[in-house]
Amino acid sequence: MELLGYLVNALTPLNILMALGGVILGTVIGALPGLSATMAVAVLVPFTFTMDPATGLIALGAIYTGAIYGGAFAAILVNTPGTPSAIATTFDGFPMAKRGDGSLAVTLATLASVVGGLVGGVFLLLLSPPLAKVALAFGPPEYFWLAIFGLTLISALSVGNTIKGLLGGCIGLMLAMVGVAVVGGDIRFTMGTHMLLGGFDIVSALIGLYCIPVLIDLVATPDPHLKVEHGNRGIRLREAFGIAWESKFNVLRSSIIGTVIGVLPGAGGSIAGLVSYSEARRSSKKPETFGNGAPDGIIATESANNATVGGGFIPTLVLGIPGTPPDAVILGALLVQGIKIGPTLFSQQGDIVYTFIFGLLIATALMLPAGLLIGRYAYKSIASIPKTLLVPTIAFLTVVGSFAIHSNLHDVQMMLALGVIGWLLNRCGFAPSPIVLGLVLGQIAEQGFVQSYLIGNATHNLVGMFFGRPISLAIVALAAFTLLYPLVFSKRKENAKKRALDAARSYADSQGSTTVGDVEPVAKSGFAPLAGLKKQLAKPRDHAGMFLSVLLIGVAVWAFAETSAMTPMGSVFPSTISVAIIVMSLMLLGLNILRKPAGPEQGGVADNSSNARRVALVIAMIVWVAVIPMVGFGIAAILAFLILGRVACYEHMSAKRILGEAVGGLVIVGGLYLLMAEVLLIRMPTGALF
Repeated sequence: MELLGYLVNALTPLNILMALGGVILGTVIGALPGLSATMAVAVLVPFTFTMDPATGLIALGAIYTGAIYGGAFAAILVNTPGTPSAIATTFDGFPMAKRGDGSLAVTLATLASVVGGLVGGVFLLLLSPPLAKVALAFGPPEYFWLAIFGLTLISALSVGNTIKGLLGGCIGLMLAMVGVAVVGGDIRFTMGTHMLLGGFDIVSALIGLYCIPVLIDLVATPDPHLKVEHGNRGIRLREAFGIAWESKFNVLRSSIIGTVIGVLPGAGGSIAGLVSYSEARRSSKKPETFGNGAPDGIIATESANNATVGGGFIPTLVLGIPGTPPDAVILGALLVQGIKIGPTLFSQQGDIVYTFIFGLLIATALMLPAGLLIGRYAYKSIASIPKTLLVPTIAFLTVVGSFAIHSNLHDVQMMLALGVIGWLLNRCGFAPSPIVLGLVLGQIAEQGFVQSYLIGNATHNLVGMFFGRPISLAIVALAAFTLLYPLVFSKRKENAKKRALDAARSYADSQGSTTVGDVEPVAKSGFAPLAGLKKQLAKPRDHAGMFLSVLLIGVAVWAFAETSAMTPMGSVFPSTISVAIIVMSLMLLGLNILRKPAGPEQGGVADNSSNARRVALVIAMIVWVAVIPMVGFGIAAILAFLILGRVACYEHMSAKRILGEAVGGLVIVGGLYLLMAEVLLIRMPTGALF
């Protein structure tokens, strides 16, 4: 009955209004790359100090959960995760949008997000103290292996390119080590420039590695960005409900995985999404559809990353250990309100905390109508925007989003440089996701590794520290299984396909009179250790991969040499990762040497895209960023908007249409500029003009 009273407190008109407004605002902010949940929560914290504590916390929690969900919109519609939690959403969300199922993908993401958020909230309500003890069982070795597990998951999901996926993760780890060391304070790999002292910002890297390659390829052809839907209009709610109901076990399993991983401070939605995605793919009857627009992939990712919101509040409220940066901001708001965090919170100030939890559940439920309303028009709007407006708008969002993080143009320059490098790497078979995830998990991995190394040395039990703890061993076993399963059991999938084809062929030949018993059985071969390796060797030689292998060996040797001038604490992790890069690069190089050269018929399809337009876009963006300090942010953005619109134009345009798009550009630039400067209070750069 007492819980029912707290529910009634949460259902006041003001609390419901705060929850709805917070969800809508969070969704919009999460959908814009660069505008993170942390930024939104931090900016609005002072406004909650005049509110009732529970009401203020409901508003902050609603913004947080809405922003995590909002990241799916950008991931599905422009192949750029609005938040790191939505990295795995791009795997199937964007392919669905490209084939014309974007509104269905958005609806599925909304349903999965709501269910995942509700499951996480219920766990927060009922099981906070027991689940908080799970977080206490994790020490430095467990966090290190958890980060490595996340990297092996995404590498294994790089079908046919596991070594490249692992190398991409190591590249991300190396990027995370640039600047001041997380343990020891060494200055590393800055090449003498002050610009790299702060390292590579995660959000800037995420925007650059995902968004800039999309822009470069957008202007290369006159083809539309997304397929416009015909016949199936609107949100396709009934179809989405049917798919979600068929995948109910996937939804529930992913939500529980997200909640449990959310309990671990620092793990976050990116690991939860990947673990759930990998598990959904492993247990699927059609794993080959994952990565090509499988609805189950979106369901798994979105239910898991939204479940981490409720899970993340468990250590925050019970132990005072924030799981994510938004949790840390909300923890600060709790302390300012005079709320004492700890195990006694639920007994001494239960009216506030339980009202907040019920408010979070209400906000999650309100995400369904709000998200469906936004999603009803989002896909259709993005699909119908001409490239002459879409390209400069996305380019403007990348620039303003990366600048808004620290109000620093250096972040924009890094974003653009990483984006061009990411496009080149992508052309050579290196996907951006492992690199971004390596950067996201870099600090967690290094801190856990160095602390474990120091404790192991001090206790003269280094091997036992890393491999002698039960939870660590379990995570290592899962990581090894994830990596080896595609190689060892690849024959099983081929046999299953062969049996299905033979059965279908026999059925067709006999005009339907064949029974299952008439089909000639195919010899089972579930365990074939060399089958995966033979399949890899049968592929044609990858010359781009060989060149990058040699380049990476050179970079890793240089990085290893640089560690000689560092302290033991600052050098142990980069030297280890450098050796790992050298070993894996040699493996990739050796694998390609053993392969046969590509024949004329394996040269690939003709590429009719325009490289001149790609180069023009990159040059225009470089000039744009360079002139901002001279002419000001606003004028530079308007000029760049007009130029990029011409770069993306493949047709003759009338003067009236050109004028209309110029006015549209002014409205878009002006509106977003005012949002940044006046609403979010971001200090925009000024120049000689504006």
